[in-house]
Amino acid sequence: MKILVTGGAGFIASNAADAFIAQGHDVVIVDNLSSGKMENVNPKAKFYKMDIRDPETETIFRDEKIEVMCHHAAQMDVRKSVADPKFDASVNALGFLNLMEFGRQYGLKKVLFASTGGAIYGEQDYFPADENHPMRPLSPYGITKLVTEKYLFFYKETYGIDHVILRYANIYGPRQSPHGEAGVVAIFTSKMLKGEQPVINGEGKQTRDYVFVGDVVKANLLALNYSGSNIFNIGTGIETDVNQLFHHLRKHTGSACEEIHAPAKAGEQMRSVISSKKIHEMLGWTPMVTLEDGLKTTVEFFKSKK
Repeated sequence: MKILVTGGAGFIASNAADAFIAQGHDVVIVDNLSSGKMENVNPKAKFYKMDIRDPETETIFRDEKIEVMCHHAAQMDVRKSVADPKFDASVNALGFLNLMEFGRQYGLKKVLFASTGGAIYGEQDYFPADENHPMRPLSPYGITKLVTEKYLFFYKETYGIDHVILRYANIYGPRQSPHGEAGVVAIFTSKMLKGEQPVINGEGKQTRDYVFVGDVVKANLLALNYSGSNIFNIGTGIETDVNQLFHHLRKHTGSACEEIHAPAKAGEQMRSVISSKKIHEMLGWTPMVTLEDGLKTTVEFFKSKK
């Protein structure tokens, strides 16, 4: 199968691209390298350095005869989306539409979309949230993810392009960047290995649902082979607070840093955890990597890159 992986030089998408190639698929990657790295790009993939908003992306669909698009390219900084909603929308909404308009013209059959299982639900009414939970995104980032989901419904109804929407919880693992609006696992690990002092925002009681990237890749492989269109949460259903995460990482890095707290970030969601019961029942997906094992693997990766 001919698969276009957008953002394929980045953290999650590069791992997915590797898995597609390992299964014998023909992979094309597009990435503007604003946050992705060439070292993450599989040498067996064809690479285009291009912004997804660029009209020149038409050449990818025209020349490569893309059948499936695995769409991970995004402006993923929640705080930046709040500070500059127009920029966020230009990438996450208009960039996506740019690709879809070319896709529909040149035979695109299916989209796998990396959505968000935290930002799209907002403050939850119940825990863990399932796919039927009300969607009340609190940031432009969450809004554009929701908008993209609605556009996918439009392209299915109007042009017959199937989609599988994967609403990710908090993903961590090898290749995650510790820079910018990165995951707390990457930030803490990087600082601890450098002998620097990580800081916990607020009391550290805010919880998230942490999923290892290898499990997320397996969900993408199942989605690729799924016939039809659907929406699935990708989470563990387990809440872990920042203080717990700090102590896990301090153990695995061997750091002697203290637990230091700073003022809480305004508007930060207190609890986020999602149910993956639906994808388990329909596709057999279950997160297999425990937090303890996943964090150990992640720390070893960061050590190897020092």
